[in-house]
Amino acid sequence: MSNPRNNGTVIGRLANDPKVFENKDGSKKVLLTIFADRNYTNAQNERPSDAIPVEAFVRSQTQGLGPYSNIHKGDQVAIGYTLRMDRYSKNGEQVFDLKVTAEDITFLEPRSVTQARLAERVVNAEAQNQAARQDQAHVAAAAAQPATSSAVQDEQLPFGTSAAS
Repeated sequence: MSNPRNNGTVIGRLANDPKVFENKDGSKKVLLTIFADRNYTNAQNERPSDAIPVEAFVRSQTQGLGPYSNIHKGDQVAIGYTLRMDRYSKNGEQVFDLKVTAEDITFLEPRSVTQARLAERVVNAEAQNQAARQDQAHVAAAAAQPATSSAVQDEQLPFGTSAAS
């Protein structure tokens, strides 16, 4: 059991879709970033937020990514975490790296809301792809048109003729 005093909960929205890395033993490492609001407002009456990097591990026995396969950019979640200090040497220097490691995840929005947000992202991406294809088609059509004749081609050029003396 982990230290009961070395834990906490961060509540916020995902900055991006989780990134997954496969380990040699078949387990997976999941990296995600959560924007967590601070508990005060500034002089402009805005509530600043912090981007908190979190890593999670999925055992090789777990099918897929477990609960991390159901979260996407913008979803509001609560992540229970523990803190871990990684120590290693880099270029002869001791490096101390504090990690926020996810222990559990709680979804704070209904699945219908998160699925609607994901569907909207897909529609927007398709619209952007369609616009990019149309722009590409216009550029290709403009490049395929032959160049118009210039005034130089229509004039009689002085070279190639001999002057009579």
